Amino acid sequence: MNNREILRQGLEKLGIDVNDKILDNFNIYREILVDWNQKMNLTGIEDEKEVFIKHFLDSVSCVENGYIKDGISIIDVGTGAGFPGLPLRICLENIQVTLLDSLNKRINFLQEVSNRLELDNIEFIHGRAEDFGKSEKYREQYDVATARAVAGLPILMEFCVPFVKVGGYFVCLKGPNANLELEESKAAMEVLGLEFIEKIDIELPETDLKHNILVFRKVRNTPEKYPRKAGKPVKSPIK
Repeated sequence: MNNREILRQGLEKLGIDVNDKILDNFNIYREILVDWNQKMNLTGIEDEKEVFIKHFLDSVSCVENGYIKDGISIIDVGTGAGFPGLPLRICLENIQVTLLDSLNKRINFLQEVSNRLELDNIEFIHGRAEDFGKSEKYREQYDVATARAVAGLPILMEFCVPFVKVGGYFVCLKGPNANLELEESKAAMEVLGLEFIEKIDIELPETDLKHNILVFRKVRNTPEKYPRKAGKPVKSPIK
């Protein structure tokens, strides 16, 4: 099976209505990613098959169980090379996506990809979650916040949850330590106004990597003091 077919079947298994334009867009995205990766660190993976599976399919797996679907607004916090926000936007035409990252070079890369793919309904923010989470324009304005990052779960919660409307969801992509991180996040959940909904085990084709999606619902407003000032969540996570 060629790589394009692996991508097609993987997307279809996730319930995406796949057409050639979507597949072409992912191919162009990978080409720009590899090109820009020569001059800045966007990914440790450049092989076509691996990018399709470990970045694109892994990102789109966020649609499992219907928390992310057409018509909603999403903020992808610490988006990096655009994962999971940009692959989700490629697959779902009617979502409003905000991509937030603290490094302007990465924002420039994401704008280049979006321009080449002629994608609309995307806002790009260069800045820190600790700052924009306090802004009236962004605070508690989104149906879903996502993160696919290496930071510990209590830290990610403080970065992401202030953006989510009450009744909305925090959808977090995590690796094999998800259960341990959940245990470490009980205090943060209570403080920030979350309840845990479910852990979804993700099987990616042709890899034995173990990935999970953790889903939380926001049940009450986040206290005004959160997020704390830049650097504080990382130095002293909520316990």
